[in-house]
Amino acid sequence: MQLRQLPTRRGFLLAATVVIVLAAALFLAGGLGLSPWSVSQSAPSTPEASAGRGSATGADPLAADISTLQDRARRNPRDPVALGTLGLNYVQQAKITADPTYYPKAEEVLRRSLTLDSTDNFAAMGGMAALEAARHNFSQGLSWAKRAVAINPYNATLYGTLADAYTQLGRYSEAADAVQKMVDLKPGTPSLARASYAAELRGDTTTARTDMQRALQSAGSPADRAFARYYLSEMAFNNGDADQALTDAEQGLRAVPNDAPLLQIKARAEAALGKNTEALTDLARAGQRLPLPEYVLQLGELYQSLGRTKQADQQYDIFRAEQKLFAANGVTLDSDAALFEADHGDHKQALALARKSLKSRPFLDSQDALAWALHTNGQDEEALTVSDKALALGTRNALFHYHRGMIQQSLGNTDAARDDLTKALAINPHFNPLHAPKARAALTAR
Repeated sequence: MQLRQLPTRRGFLLAATVVIVLAAALFLAGGLGLSPWSVSQSAPSTPEASAGRGSATGADPLAADISTLQDRARRNPRDPVALGTLGLNYVQQAKITADPTYYPKAEEVLRRSLTLDSTDNFAAMGGMAALEAARHNFSQGLSWAKRAVAINPYNATLYGTLADAYTQLGRYSEAADAVQKMVDLKPGTPSLARASYAAELRGDTTTARTDMQRALQSAGSPADRAFARYYLSEMAFNNGDADQALTDAEQGLRAVPNDAPLLQIKARAEAALGKNTEALTDLARAGQRLPLPEYVLQLGELYQSLGRTKQADQQYDIFRAEQKLFAANGVTLDSDAALFEADHGDHKQALALARKSLKSRPFLDSQDALAWALHTNGQDEEALTVSDKALALGTRNALFHYHRGMIQQSLGNTDAARDDLTKALAINPHFNPLHAPKARAALTAR
Protein backbone atom coordinates (compact mmCIF):
# COMPACT_ATOMS: atom_id res chain seq x y z
CA MET A 1 0.00 0.00 0.00
CA GLN A 2 1.61 0.77 -0.78
CA LEU A 3 -1.21 0.41 2.28
CA ARG A 4 4.12 -1.73 -0.94
CA GLN A 5 5.16 1.11 -3.61
CA LEU A 6 4.40 0.18 -3.89
CA PRO A 7 7.31 0.63 -5.39
CA THR A 8 7.79 -0.69 -1.95
CA ARG A 9 5.19 -2.84 -0.38
CA ARG A 10 2.35 -0.54 0.50
CA GLY A 11 3.66 2.67 -0.67
CA PHE A 12 2.32 3.14 -4.16
CA LEU A 13 1.32 6.74 -3.73
CA LEU A 14 -0.50 5.65 -0.70
CA ALA A 15 -3.85 7.12 -1.34
CA ALA A 16 -4.66 5.26 -4.45
CA THR A 17 -2.64 7.61 -6.48
CA VAL A 18 -3.29 7.07 -10.21
CA VAL A 19 -3.29 6.49 -6.91
CA ILE A 20 -2.50 3.65 -3.60
CA VAL A 21 -4.72 0.39 0.00
CA LEU A 22 -3.64 -0.37 -0.25
CA ALA A 23 -3.83 -0.39 -1.05
CA ALA A 24 -3.38 -0.24 -2.20
CA ALA A 25 -4.91 -0.48 -0.99
CA LEU A 26 -3.21 -1.37 0.32
CA PHE A 27 -1.56 1.16 2.26
CA LEU A 28 -3.69 3.41 0.22
CA ALA A 29 -5.52 5.95 2.27
CA GLY A 30 -2.30 6.14 4.14
CA GLY A 31 -2.24 2.51 4.95
CA LEU A 32 -3.81 -0.77 4.17
CA GLY A 33 -7.24 0.70 3.70
CA LEU A 34 -8.69 -2.55 4.84
CA SER A 35 -11.66 -2.54 7.07
CA PRO A 36 -15.37 -2.02 6.56
CA TRP A 37 -16.83 0.69 8.77
CA SER A 38 -19.34 -0.68 11.22
CA VAL A 39 -21.27 2.55 11.56
CA SER A 40 -24.59 1.75 9.90
CA GLN A 41 -26.39 -0.96 8.05
CA SER A 42 -25.61 0.86 4.84
CA ALA A 43 -21.86 0.48 5.26
CA PRO A 44 -20.32 -1.49 2.38
CA SER A 45 -19.63 -5.10 3.17
CA THR A 46 -16.13 -5.30 1.71
CA PRO A 47 -14.62 -1.92 0.84
CA GLU A 48 -11.31 -3.38 1.95
CA ALA A 49 -11.26 -5.32 -1.27
CA SER A 50 -8.92 -2.61 -2.53
CA ALA A 51 -8.29 -1.01 -5.84
CA GLY A 52 -9.42 -2.75 -8.98
CA ARG A 53 -11.10 -5.51 -7.07
CA GLY A 54 -14.55 -6.79 -7.88
CA SER A 55 -16.78 -9.50 -6.52
CA ALA A 56 -17.06 -12.99 -7.86
CA THR A 57 -20.39 -12.06 -9.38
CA GLY A 58 -19.21 -8.79 -10.89
CA ALA A 59 -21.55 -6.75 -8.65
CA ASP A 60 -20.41 -3.40 -7.31
CA PRO A 61 -21.77 -3.15 -3.75
CA LEU A 62 -19.87 0.06 -2.99
CA ALA A 63 -21.36 1.92 -5.98
CA ALA A 64 -24.80 0.66 -5.02
CA ASP A 65 -24.26 1.78 -1.45
CA ILE A 66 -23.17 5.24 -2.61
CA SER A 67 -26.33 5.55 -4.69
CA THR A 68 -28.47 4.54 -1.70
CA LEU A 69 -26.72 7.02 0.59
CA GLN A 70 -26.99 9.83 -1.96
CA ASP A 71 -30.74 9.26 -2.13
CA ARG A 72 -30.95 9.14 1.65
CA ALA A 73 -29.02 12.40 1.94
CA ARG A 74 -31.28 14.09 -0.61
CA ARG A 75 -34.37 13.03 1.34
CA ASN A 76 -32.83 14.06 4.67
CA PRO A 77 -29.95 16.52 4.14
CA ARG A 78 -29.53 16.85 7.91
CA ASP A 79 -28.65 13.19 8.51
CA PRO A 80 -25.03 13.27 9.77
CA VAL A 81 -24.64 9.48 9.73
CA ALA A 82 -25.68 9.19 6.07
CA LEU A 83 -23.41 12.06 5.10
CA GLY A 84 -20.47 10.70 7.10
CA THR A 85 -20.82 7.24 5.63
CA LEU A 86 -21.21 8.68 2.14
CA GLY A 87 -18.02 10.69 2.57
CA LEU A 88 -16.10 7.63 3.66
CA ASN A 89 -17.48 5.70 0.71
CA TYR A 90 -16.28 8.44 -1.63
CA VAL A 91 -12.77 8.02 -0.22
CA GLN A 92 -13.04 4.29 -0.78
CA GLN A 93 -14.36 4.79 -4.30
CA ALA A 94 -11.38 6.98 -5.11
CA LYS A 95 -9.14 4.08 -4.18
CA ILE A 96 -11.13 1.50 -6.07
CA THR A 97 -11.44 3.57 -9.25
CA ALA A 98 -8.17 5.54 -9.02
CA ASP A 99 -10.27 8.68 -9.51
CA PRO A 100 -9.04 11.50 -7.24
CA THR A 101 -12.03 13.71 -8.05
CA TYR A 102 -13.88 11.79 -5.34
CA TYR A 103 -11.68 13.44 -2.69
CA PRO A 104 -13.23 16.93 -2.94
CA LYS A 105 -16.67 15.29 -2.92
CA ALA A 106 -15.72 13.34 0.19
CA GLU A 107 -14.50 16.42 2.01
CA GLU A 108 -17.66 18.36 1.18
CA VAL A 109 -20.07 15.77 2.60
CA LEU A 110 -17.86 14.91 5.58
CA ARG A 111 -17.67 18.55 6.61
CA ARG A 112 -21.42 18.88 6.19
CA SER A 113 -21.82 15.88 8.48
CA LEU A 114 -19.51 17.42 11.07
CA THR A 115 -21.37 20.72 10.92
CA LEU A 116 -24.52 18.83 11.88
CA ASP A 117 -22.80 16.83 14.62
CA SER A 118 -19.31 17.78 15.75
CA THR A 119 -19.49 16.06 19.15
CA ASP A 120 -20.16 12.35 18.75
CA ASN A 121 -19.70 11.94 15.02
CA PHE A 122 -16.88 9.38 15.05
CA ALA A 123 -17.91 8.10 11.60
CA ALA A 124 -17.27 11.45 9.92
CA MET A 125 -14.11 11.98 11.96
CA GLY A 126 -12.85 8.59 10.87
CA GLY A 127 -13.81 9.50 7.33
CA MET A 128 -11.76 12.70 7.58
CA ALA A 129 -8.84 10.67 8.91
CA ALA A 130 -9.07 8.34 5.92
CA LEU A 131 -9.43 11.28 3.52
CA GLU A 132 -6.41 13.16 4.84
CA ALA A 133 -4.33 10.00 4.78
CA ALA A 134 -5.45 9.34 1.22
CA ARG A 135 -4.24 12.82 0.31
CA HIS A 136 -0.99 12.14 2.19
CA ASN A 137 -1.74 14.72 4.87
CA PHE A 138 -0.81 12.32 7.65
CA SER A 139 -0.53 14.75 10.54
CA GLN A 140 -4.09 15.92 9.92
CA GLY A 141 -5.16 12.32 9.46
CA LEU A 142 -3.67 11.42 12.83
CA SER A 143 -5.52 14.26 14.54
CA TRP A 144 -8.85 13.14 13.13
CA ALA A 145 -8.15 9.49 14.00
CA LYS A 146 -7.36 10.42 17.60
CA ARG A 147 -10.60 12.37 17.88
CA ALA A 148 -12.59 9.44 16.50
CA VAL A 149 -10.93 6.92 18.83
CA ALA A 150 -11.57 9.16 21.83
CA ILE A 151 -15.30 9.00 21.04
CA ASN A 152 -15.45 5.30 20.17
CA PRO A 153 -12.50 3.41 21.73
CA TYR A 154 -14.06 0.04 20.92
CA ASN A 155 -14.09 0.34 17.13
CA ALA A 156 -11.28 -1.78 15.69
CA THR A 157 -11.33 0.01 12.36
CA LEU A 158 -10.53 3.34 13.98
CA TYR A 159 -7.41 1.83 15.52
CA GLY A 160 -6.42 0.69 12.03
CA THR A 161 -6.70 4.25 10.78
CA LEU A 162 -4.70 5.42 13.79
CA ALA A 163 -2.02 2.79 13.14
CA ASP A 164 -1.76 3.77 9.48
CA ALA A 165 -1.19 7.42 10.35
CA TYR A 166 1.42 6.61 12.99
CA THR A 167 3.23 4.34 10.52
CA GLN A 168 3.46 6.93 7.79
CA LEU A 169 4.63 9.53 10.31
CA GLY A 170 7.49 7.24 11.34
CA ARG A 171 6.06 6.64 14.81
CA TYR A 172 6.48 2.88 14.63
CA SER A 173 6.15 2.00 18.30
CA GLU A 174 2.85 3.86 18.60
CA ALA A 175 1.71 2.23 15.35
CA ALA A 176 2.49 -1.21 16.77
CA ASP A 177 0.46 -0.43 19.90
CA ALA A 178 -2.51 0.65 17.77
CA VAL A 179 -2.26 -2.49 15.64
CA GLN A 180 -2.19 -4.67 18.75
CA LYS A 181 -5.28 -2.91 20.06
CA MET A 182 -7.00 -3.53 16.73
CA VAL A 183 -6.09 -7.22 16.84
CA ASP A 184 -7.32 -7.48 20.42
CA LEU A 185 -10.65 -5.89 19.52
CA LYS A 186 -11.23 -7.77 16.28
CA PRO A 187 -8.74 -10.37 15.06
CA GLY A 188 -9.38 -10.81 11.36
CA THR A 189 -8.11 -9.98 7.90
CA PRO A 190 -7.74 -6.17 8.38
CA SER A 191 -5.99 -6.32 11.75
CA LEU A 192 -3.80 -9.33 10.95
CA ALA A 193 -2.71 -7.76 7.68
CA ARG A 194 -1.54 -4.68 9.56
CA ALA A 195 0.25 -6.89 12.08
CA SER A 196 1.95 -8.59 9.14
CA TYR A 197 3.14 -5.29 7.76
CA ALA A 198 4.45 -4.14 11.15
CA ALA A 199 6.54 -7.31 11.34
CA GLU A 200 7.77 -6.87 7.78
CA LEU A 201 8.95 -3.34 8.52
CA ARG A 202 11.09 -4.79 11.32
CA GLY A 203 12.60 -7.32 8.93
CA ASP A 204 10.74 -10.24 10.53
CA THR A 205 9.52 -11.84 7.33
CA THR A 206 8.66 -15.15 9.00
CA THR A 207 6.16 -13.53 11.35
CA ALA A 208 4.93 -11.29 8.55
CA ARG A 209 4.07 -14.25 6.34
CA THR A 210 2.54 -16.18 9.24
CA ASP A 211 0.28 -13.24 10.12
CA MET A 212 -0.74 -12.82 6.49
CA GLN A 213 -1.54 -16.52 6.26
CA ARG A 214 -3.76 -16.03 9.31
CA ALA A 215 -5.35 -13.07 7.53
CA LEU A 216 -6.05 -15.34 4.57
CA GLN A 217 -7.61 -17.97 6.84
CA SER A 218 -9.84 -15.27 8.36
CA ALA A 219 -10.94 -13.95 4.96
CA GLY A 220 -14.69 -14.15 4.64
CA SER A 221 -15.14 -13.14 1.02
CA PRO A 222 -13.43 -13.65 -2.35
CA ALA A 223 -12.23 -10.03 -2.25
CA ASP A 224 -10.63 -10.54 1.18
CA ARG A 225 -8.95 -13.72 -0.06
CA ALA A 226 -7.64 -11.90 -3.11
CA PHE A 227 -6.34 -9.14 -0.85
CA ALA A 228 -4.44 -11.58 1.36
CA ARG A 229 -3.10 -13.51 -1.63
CA TYR A 230 -1.81 -10.26 -3.14
CA TYR A 231 0.29 -9.49 -0.08
CA LEU A 232 1.49 -13.07 0.26
CA SER A 233 2.57 -12.87 -3.37
CA GLU A 234 4.25 -9.53 -2.86
CA MET A 235 6.12 -10.74 0.21
CA ALA A 236 7.36 -13.77 -1.71
CA PHE A 237 8.48 -11.60 -4.61
CA ASN A 238 10.16 -9.03 -2.39
CA ASN A 239 12.14 -11.82 -0.77
CA GLY A 240 13.31 -13.33 -4.04
CA ASP A 241 10.88 -16.21 -4.46
CA ALA A 242 9.29 -15.48 -7.82
CA ASP A 243 7.87 -18.99 -8.16
CA GLN A 244 5.94 -18.69 -4.89
CA ALA A 245 4.87 -15.16 -5.81
CA LEU A 246 3.42 -16.46 -9.07
CA THR A 247 1.63 -19.31 -7.27
CA ASP A 248 0.06 -16.97 -4.71
CA ALA A 249 -1.02 -14.52 -7.41
CA GLU A 250 -2.62 -17.25 -9.52
CA GLN A 251 -4.49 -18.60 -6.49
CA GLY A 252 -5.75 -15.12 -5.73
CA LEU A 253 -6.93 -14.63 -9.30
CA ARG A 254 -8.99 -17.78 -8.98
CA ALA A 255 -10.86 -16.01 -6.18
CA VAL A 256 -11.26 -12.73 -8.07
CA PRO A 257 -10.41 -12.98 -11.79
CA ASN A 258 -8.93 -9.84 -13.38
CA ASP A 259 -8.03 -8.35 -10.00
CA ALA A 260 -5.69 -5.45 -10.80
CA PRO A 261 -3.25 -5.77 -7.86
CA LEU A 262 -2.94 -9.50 -8.42
CA LEU A 263 -2.33 -9.00 -12.14
CA GLN A 264 0.36 -6.48 -11.26
CA ILE A 265 2.25 -8.73 -8.84
CA LYS A 266 1.79 -11.70 -11.18
CA ALA A 267 3.46 -9.65 -13.91
CA ARG A 268 6.41 -8.82 -11.66
CA ALA A 269 6.87 -12.51 -10.89
CA GLU A 270 6.59 -13.40 -14.57
CA ALA A 271 9.22 -10.82 -15.52
CA ALA A 272 11.54 -12.21 -12.85
CA LEU A 273 11.07 -15.68 -14.36
CA GLY A 274 11.85 -14.41 -17.85
CA LYS A 275 8.23 -14.52 -19.04
CA ASN A 276 8.33 -11.01 -20.44
CA THR A 277 5.49 -11.35 -22.94
CA GLU A 278 3.14 -12.58 -20.23
CA ALA A 279 4.39 -9.87 -17.86
CA LEU A 280 3.70 -7.10 -20.37
CA THR A 281 0.23 -8.46 -21.03
CA ASP A 282 -0.67 -8.73 -17.34
CA LEU A 283 0.72 -5.29 -16.48
CA ALA A 284 -1.28 -3.78 -19.32
CA ARG A 285 -4.40 -5.56 -18.09
CA ALA A 286 -3.79 -4.28 -14.56
CA GLY A 287 -3.43 -0.74 -15.86
CA GLN A 288 -6.61 -1.03 -17.88
CA ARG A 289 -8.46 -2.16 -14.77
CA LEU A 290 -6.85 0.48 -12.57
CA PRO A 291 -4.46 3.12 -13.98
CA LEU A 292 -2.29 3.48 -10.89
CA PRO A 293 0.95 5.42 -11.37
CA GLU A 294 2.71 2.42 -9.85
CA TYR A 295 1.50 0.16 -12.63
CA VAL A 296 2.22 2.71 -15.33
CA LEU A 297 5.76 3.20 -14.05
CA GLN A 298 6.42 -0.53 -13.77
CA LEU A 299 5.22 -1.07 -17.31
CA GLY A 300 7.44 1.75 -18.53
CA GLU A 301 10.50 0.36 -16.79
CA LEU A 302 9.84 -3.13 -18.11
CA TYR A 303 9.56 -1.72 -21.63
CA GLN A 304 12.80 0.22 -21.09
CA SER A 305 14.61 -2.88 -19.82
CA LEU A 306 13.60 -4.65 -23.05
CA GLY A 307 14.90 -1.79 -25.21
CA ARG A 308 11.42 -0.60 -26.19
CA THR A 309 12.12 3.03 -25.42
CA LYS A 310 9.21 4.54 -27.35
CA GLN A 311 6.65 2.52 -25.37
CA ALA A 312 8.55 3.29 -22.16
CA ASP A 313 8.45 7.03 -22.84
CA GLN A 314 4.72 6.83 -23.47
CA GLN A 315 4.20 5.27 -20.04
CA TYR A 316 6.39 7.88 -18.39
CA ASP A 317 4.34 10.65 -20.00
CA ILE A 318 1.19 9.04 -18.61
CA PHE A 319 2.81 8.84 -15.17
CA ARG A 320 3.55 12.58 -15.24
CA ALA A 321 -0.01 13.38 -16.31
CA GLU A 322 -1.40 11.28 -13.47
CA GLN A 323 0.78 13.09 -10.95
CA LYS A 324 -0.66 16.40 -12.11
CA LEU A 325 -4.20 15.05 -11.83
CA PHE A 326 -3.71 13.92 -8.26
CA ALA A 327 -1.93 17.09 -7.22
CA ALA A 328 -4.84 19.07 -8.66
CA ASN A 329 -7.19 17.14 -6.38
CA GLY A 330 -5.28 17.80 -3.19
CA VAL A 331 -2.94 14.79 -3.05
CA THR A 332 0.57 15.58 -1.82
CA LEU A 333 3.11 13.92 -4.12
CA ASP A 334 5.74 11.96 -2.27
CA SER A 335 8.37 9.24 -2.60
CA ASP A 336 7.17 7.63 -5.83
CA ALA A 337 7.18 10.97 -7.63
CA ALA A 338 10.61 11.81 -6.22
CA LEU A 339 12.10 8.46 -7.28
CA PHE A 340 10.60 8.81 -10.74
CA GLU A 341 12.23 12.18 -11.25
CA ALA A 342 15.52 10.92 -9.84
CA ASP A 343 15.56 7.98 -12.26
CA HIS A 344 13.81 9.37 -15.32
CA GLY A 345 13.44 13.13 -15.10
CA ASP A 346 14.60 16.27 -13.32
CA HIS A 347 17.10 15.64 -10.52
CA LYS A 348 16.54 19.02 -8.89
CA GLN A 349 12.79 18.46 -8.89
CA ALA A 350 13.40 15.00 -7.41
CA LEU A 351 15.27 16.56 -4.49
CA ALA A 352 12.59 19.19 -3.90
CA LEU A 353 9.85 16.54 -3.94
CA ALA A 354 11.81 14.25 -1.65
CA ARG A 355 12.48 16.95 0.93
CA LYS A 356 8.81 17.96 0.91
CA SER A 357 7.74 14.33 1.19
CA LEU A 358 9.92 13.73 4.23
CA LYS A 359 8.31 16.65 6.05
CA SER A 360 4.77 15.41 5.50
CA ARG A 361 5.51 11.69 5.59
CA PRO A 362 8.66 10.79 7.55
CA PHE A 363 8.31 7.13 6.63
CA LEU A 364 11.08 4.74 5.52
CA ASP A 365 10.16 5.14 1.85
CA SER A 366 10.56 8.90 2.13
CA GLN A 367 13.97 8.51 3.76
CA ASP A 368 15.09 6.25 0.93
CA ALA A 369 13.72 8.55 -1.76
CA LEU A 370 15.52 11.53 -0.24
CA ALA A 371 18.76 9.56 -0.04
CA TRP A 372 18.52 8.63 -3.72
CA ALA A 373 17.57 12.14 -4.79
CA LEU A 374 20.55 13.53 -2.86
CA HIS A 375 22.79 10.98 -4.60
CA THR A 376 21.56 11.95 -8.07
CA ASN A 377 22.37 15.55 -7.16
CA GLY A 378 25.91 14.65 -6.07
CA GLN A 379 25.30 15.11 -2.34
CA ASP A 380 26.48 11.67 -1.29
CA GLU A 381 27.65 12.36 2.27
CA GLU A 382 24.19 13.53 3.29
CA ALA A 383 22.65 10.80 1.15
CA LEU A 384 24.45 8.08 3.13
CA THR A 385 23.24 9.48 6.46
CA VAL A 386 19.65 9.53 5.23
CA SER A 387 19.98 6.06 3.66
CA ASP A 388 21.06 4.67 7.03
CA LYS A 389 17.82 6.02 8.51
CA ALA A 390 15.79 4.26 5.82
CA LEU A 391 17.24 0.93 6.95
CA ALA A 392 17.26 1.67 10.69
CA LEU A 393 14.36 -0.68 11.50
CA GLY A 394 16.08 -3.64 9.83
CA THR A 395 13.64 -3.74 6.90
CA ARG A 396 14.61 -6.23 4.20
CA ASN A 397 14.32 -4.06 1.11
CA ALA A 398 16.44 -4.75 -1.95
CA LEU A 399 15.90 -1.30 -3.45
CA PHE A 400 16.98 0.43 -0.24
CA HIS A 401 20.22 -1.61 -0.16
CA TYR A 402 20.83 -0.98 -3.85
CA HIS A 403 20.51 2.76 -3.30
CA ARG A 404 22.87 2.68 -0.35
CA GLY A 405 25.33 0.51 -2.27
CA MET A 406 25.49 2.97 -5.17
CA ILE A 407 25.88 5.86 -2.73
CA GLN A 408 28.77 4.02 -1.04
CA GLN A 409 30.32 3.40 -4.45
CA SER A 410 30.20 7.11 -5.26
CA LEU A 411 31.90 7.85 -1.95
CA GLY A 412 34.66 5.37 -2.76
CA ASN A 413 33.65 2.99 0.03
CA THR A 414 34.32 -0.12 -2.03
CA ASP A 415 33.77 -2.81 0.58
CA ALA A 416 30.61 -1.21 1.95
CA ALA A 417 29.26 -0.81 -1.56
CA ARG A 418 29.91 -4.48 -2.31
CA ASP A 419 28.15 -5.52 0.89
CA ASP A 420 25.01 -3.52 0.14
CA LEU A 421 24.80 -4.47 -3.53
CA THR A 422 25.33 -8.13 -2.67
CA LYS A 423 22.62 -7.93 -0.03
CA ALA A 424 20.21 -6.25 -2.45
CA LEU A 425 20.57 -9.09 -4.92
CA ALA A 426 20.44 -11.72 -2.17
CA ILE A 427 17.13 -10.33 -0.93
CA ASN A 428 15.63 -10.19 -4.42
CA PRO A 429 17.75 -10.65 -7.56
CA HIS A 430 14.91 -9.22 -9.68
CA PHE A 431 13.85 -6.28 -7.51
CA ASN A 432 13.76 -3.88 -10.46
CA PRO A 433 14.26 -4.55 -14.18
CA LEU A 434 16.56 -1.53 -14.54
CA HIS A 435 18.40 -1.38 -11.22
CA ALA A 436 19.04 -5.09 -10.59
CA PRO A 437 21.21 -5.40 -13.74
CA LYS A 438 23.09 -2.25 -12.67
CA ALA A 439 23.77 -3.81 -9.27
CA ARG A 440 25.16 -6.96 -10.92
CA ALA A 441 27.26 -4.88 -13.31
CA ALA A 442 28.69 -2.83 -10.45
CA LEU A 443 29.71 -5.99 -8.61
CA THR A 444 31.22 -7.56 -11.72
CA ALA A 445 33.27 -4.44 -12.42
CA ARG A 446 35.10 -4.69 -9.11
